Amino acid sequence: MIHSVTLSLTPDEIDSKSALERAIRLNLHLDEGIALSWRITHRSIDARSKMPRFILKCSVAIGEPLPRPESNMWRLTPKRLTKTVAVVGAGPAGYFAALKLLELGIRPIVLEQGKDVVRRRLDIAALLKRGVVHPDSNYGFGEGGAGAYSDGKLYTRSNKRGDVGEILRILVAHGASDDILVDAHPHIGSNRLPRIVRAIRNTILEHGGEVRFGTKVTDLILRDGRIRGVVVHSAEAIPSDAVILATGHSARETYRMLDACGMMIEPKGFALGVRVEHPQPRIDSIRYHHSPRHPKLPAATYTAKTQVADRGVFSFCMCPGGFIVPASTAPNELVLNGMSLSSRASAFANAGIVVEVRPEDVYAAGFGATALAGIDYQQAIEHACFDAGGKGLQAPAQRLTDFVECRFSNQLPETSYLPGTTSCRLDHLLPEPIAARLQQAFRVFGKTMRGYYTQEAVVLACESRTSSPVRIPRKADTLMHVQIENLYPCGEGAGYSGGIVSSAIDGQNVAKRVAQHLNA
Repeated sequence: MIHSVTLSLTPDEIDSKSALERAIRLNLHLDEGIALSWRITHRSIDARSKMPRFILKCSVAIGEPLPRPESNMWRLTPKRLTKTVAVVGAGPAGYFAALKLLELGIRPIVLEQGKDVVRRRLDIAALLKRGVVHPDSNYGFGEGGAGAYSDGKLYTRSNKRGDVGEILRILVAHGASDDILVDAHPHIGSNRLPRIVRAIRNTILEHGGEVRFGTKVTDLILRDGRIRGVVVHSAEAIPSDAVILATGHSARETYRMLDACGMMIEPKGFALGVRVEHPQPRIDSIRYHHSPRHPKLPAATYTAKTQVADRGVFSFCMCPGGFIVPASTAPNELVLNGMSLSSRASAFANAGIVVEVRPEDVYAAGFGATALAGIDYQQAIEHACFDAGGKGLQAPAQRLTDFVECRFSNQLPETSYLPGTTSCRLDHLLPEPIAARLQQAFRVFGKTMRGYYTQEAVVLACESRTSSPVRIPRKADTLMHVQIENLYPCGEGAGYSGGIVSSAIDGQNVAKRVAQHLNA
């Protein structure tokens, strides 16, 4: 018989097999002589008390071995491929859509404007060291999408949209640690995710799919309201039975191309703000109630949210033990993001602190009410930050306390941002509704997290790519575009997901609808 138990262990006990066994026996009232076996099924940290504890859920078998669950295994069975679907984008939405298509007997042709994940690393190095932005290969574009080199966090609230466990099992089958199957906030790390992405590509190729890099889709092939394929590089036609658009949230040229084609797209809300960075020991002290943190505890994380003047202000993509990186996708713009390696061993903790922006806010700022107005709004702020920062993608920055109290920072703390910082009045640089809400929110966060509001913290601008400001509308039942048959908007770029796991789930869901339609 299998029992389920919940245990509470101290950091000193967490790696002790004997301590875990004692806790299980105590929970189930078992004597020492009774044989048992167990498996940890869920692991989290409860940091509410002064001594944080690990909370474990375990499956326990008494007097018999505990079988490995088949549900933790994933494999792709070869199928006869009868149809062809073009998948635009090799991020999580595109690659997981391609895997599901192969599972359902459909051949995917994945078209990625950027480079493969290995060569992409060289362009990212040039971006960090010399401020050189390759428009098709950077932190936002290339194999693996925006998540491949910006942290690899897998936490999601999208449990009702699909099987999160299947996404994690696929990642494990391609080289991720089994830990992601049990951790409450699973994380792979930017140093490990690229080889997993490469392994997924190899699975697609081995089972009859195709992946093409440096292949930019410039037009759609349309006849009688139905898509017949795509055009790449304004020259080559690639016919297909359907097209999945999984371009990612920064695919501005694609949005403009769709708008020029007369295809229905619409504005949507997004969020924009700054990156704030603290010394990691400061966040450890706030979350774990003492410093230094216990060596068995991971670098502490936090979430923060409040309402200011009828708009949400919240933390985004918090990176404990991480780095701030330039996520610009075009010259003369400055975009910031955060990332962590698997060890999360950096001396700094950073997070985006962003303000909700609605289409009416964009209109009030003078950018009109078109579907592309949000992009123009983002770009104006990104260009202003680039100009303020100076050459080499230096970031305009201010001490947190100076930003809130509207003072120039004569000196800036050391940061993890390699291109460097330039002291600047961010309250003058950012739009007033954004800056004022951030200032008030930081005061609130300083009260809810004692020690958060400190001159040790630095604020850098700008964090502008939290999500797409554009939605490509689709039918709720078929997930097909509302106007064009066999065109399937998908993932973050279409406005239907946010993050690696939710994008992967959306890719799978779209692929299922494609198969249902093509095989009907």
